[in-house]
Amino acid sequence: MTKNLTTNQFIDKSIGEWKSIRSTHTLAFQEFENSTSKIYIKHVNLKNKKVVEIFKNNNLSLNLESIAISIKWQTTSDWEDDDIRKEDETILIFIPKDKYSGIVLRNKGYTESVMSSSNYFVDEQNNLHIKTIYKSTVSEERISFLSTHVRSRFSTTRNQENNSILQTSHTSEIRNLASLKD
Repeated sequence: MTKNLTTNQFIDKSIGEWKSIRSTHTLAFQEFENSTSKIYIKHVNLKNKKVVEIFKNNNLSLNLESIAISIKWQTTSDWEDDDIRKEDETILIFIPKDKYSGIVLRNKGYTESVMSSSNYFVDEQNNLHIKTIYKSTVSEERISFLSTHVRSRFSTTRNQENNSILQTSHTSEIRNLASLKD
């Protein structure tokens, strides 16, 4: 029998550099996009200026049991005419309710590019689930480790008004093992 991962353990397993291959399906327009990315996930000190600002903007005091991470990415998409690489970064702060669930604060949301708050939990199969309710959409994401160095992410975006599915995506992420030697 496998032991359930805690949120801290799941995040620790995610730290590193990943190559991402993503397929996004926009159902309303019957379009799909393929993209490749380099993703960098690292711990961020809770006293970091950006982390403190997120707590302040959410009218919360610093919670020392929280875990802050930075996710930075460089993406190339087949929707672009040129091989233009887009870059961005977001800070996520996991505030635990218990060792398997809690809320996530972000300085930039996944679906809508605004500050957001999400509910998360790690299930019995060690999948991390994140659900975010925005102004007009609801985003649900499930992240799974298929092996130590391979992750899979599934996401669904729904219209909040009528619950219709707007977009789905699947991402395979492979850890850059050379980055572990640094």
